[in-house]
Amino acid sequence: MGLFDRIKRVVSSNLNDLVNKAEDPEKMLEQAILEMQEDLVQLRQGVAQAIAAQKRSEKQYNDAQNEINKWQRNAQLALQKGDENLARQALERKKTYTDTSTALKASLDTQSTQVETLKRNLIQLESKISEAKTKKEMLRARITTAKAQEQLQNMVSGMNTSSAMSAFERMEEKVLMQEARAQSAGELAGADLESQFARLEGSSDVDDELAALKAQMLPPAAPQNQAQLPPQQESTAPKSNEVVDAELDSLRKQLDQL
Repeated sequence: MGLFDRIKRVVSSNLNDLVNKAEDPEKMLEQAILEMQEDLVQLRQGVAQAIAAQKRSEKQYNDAQNEINKWQRNAQLALQKGDENLARQALERKKTYTDTSTALKASLDTQSTQVETLKRNLIQLESKISEAKTKKEMLRARITTAKAQEQLQNMVSGMNTSSAMSAFERMEEKVLMQEARAQSAGELAGADLESQFARLEGSSDVDDELAALKAQMLPPAAPQNQAQLPPQQESTAPKSNEVVDAELDSLRKQLDQL
């Protein structure tokens, strides 16, 4: 293939592409129906003219038949009157109308065939136009749907879905972190409450132990029937109580320091 052939093919391809892009399907369908309707108008005119010509031919044929019958009767009348020459003239006139009638009959048959053909074509064209209008509406709906789908696809393809999904992932991560912090705060609050109760339980144990120690340090109660101590021993009891109180104070200070 020569260089000029390749250039010609490229140019033709570009021109065809421009023509295809310039064609609007809806406008092309509408234009096609308009052209078919124009053809329908012309065909109806042609049918009307053919029918009118057929009617004229029928009238001429019928007139010729009437003339034939008339001159046939005239020939018979002339013979009845004994005028053979006049009868011959009547038969000659009859022959003229007979030839005309024969030609008119052939033309009428041709016209009848043409009219029937035109009528069938007219019916077919009307049916095609009706079918084309129905298809035009269907194709228009399909074109509208195709345009909507194309626009939707363009919108979807133009969307940056990766950035949108990453934004959702970041928001989800933040929510998870907030939930984790809230859970940790709840656990710390529960642990602090448990430690407070543990201290209360520990202080209760210390108090119990202190009470038991006090009970051990107290002197035993004297029986009622026991004889009272001699006067000389009464002076030693206050001294022993002072020692116990001192020791008790010391233990209290130790417990306070714990």
